[in-house]
Amino acid sequence: MTITLTDAEREAAADEFASSARALKDRSLDDEELLTEAELAGLRLPRRVLEALGGFRRHGNDAGVLLLRNMPVDLTPPATPTDGFLPHWHELPVATFAQLAVASTVGAVIAYADEKHGAIVQDVAPVEGAEKRQENSGTVYLELHTEDGFHPYKPDFITLMCIRPDHGRTARTVVGAAARALPLLSARTAAVLRESRFRLRVSSSFGNGSTDLLTGPLPVLSGSATAPDLLADFHAMEGIDDEARTALEDIKAAFLATLRGGVLETGDLLVVDNRTALHGRSEFAARHDGTDRWLRRCFAVTDLRSSREARPAGSRVCRPLRDIGLFSPEALLPTPRIEDPVCTGS
Repeated sequence: MTITLTDAEREAAADEFASSARALKDRSLDDEELLTEAELAGLRLPRRVLEALGGFRRHGNDAGVLLLRNMPVDLTPPATPTDGFLPHWHELPVATFAQLAVASTVGAVIAYADEKHGAIVQDVAPVEGAEKRQENSGTVYLELHTEDGFHPYKPDFITLMCIRPDHGRTARTVVGAAARALPLLSARTAAVLRESRFRLRVSSSFGNGSTDLLTGPLPVLSGSATAPDLLADFHAMEGIDDEARTALEDIKAAFLATLRGGVLETGDLLVVDNRTALHGRSEFAARHDGTDRWLRRCFAVTDLRSSREARPAGSRVCRPLRDIGLFSPEALLPTPRIEDPVCTGS
């Protein structure tokens, strides 16, 4: 589903967001007053946008994604941060408040101390030397995955705001929806995917640089038989037996057969349902000169209270995963990452 703001709608919302940002420019984004202000400022978005976001929060959709186009952004953004970190959020006041407003409409904003130093709104930009990493700093094909699927309080929604597209317009953000992929599976494959026969490697940033931190056995599909929740990562997940590994390959093929996506342009804000959809990105080239592709990312959950013991009082940032103490190190057999030409060309 795509909703495009008119220029008049964009300008009216931009004025509201700019005013709120100016009043709170000295505050951290991890501040309840600021986040409340962003949520209230979001009420200035057009009614049709608010209705769509509310419906997406409650019911989702078959695409697993909602795209808002022509959203308010800053007219003269700074250079794309070559290290992946914008020094101060108020260098992008309008875009920051616009994104917080949308994230606060679909849920409650949340972040993680292990990820981007706990930033509430994170910068997704290529970093020189990290081109081949399966992380937001890379430029190679980013495999389809559930965002932070290993985390006990993973985000329910991901918002991605485009500040600057890549030069060649080849970086396609792709989304695979469970509603479209699962009907292609056999009954036996679906049954295997519902069993706890899969393990997920924890991102190195959440393991203090370790790549041998694993979840316990878990299912790929859970919940309702007709509209299940989904958890998968085709780079970091493996089946624990032959049948499970085959089932994982089958569901990957189903997602590749139903994948959709496109190039995000300045002012595009993508909202992904992280409970029912996987997302990834095709390969692109970076110049590392301050003009590269630049997205900003912010997470939201439908139930903030469930993570209260994992967060310091008054903060939206979950403590480091090792401090939560839910995983223990264990060796994982290396699995090669395949650059899938089907997905790259989607």
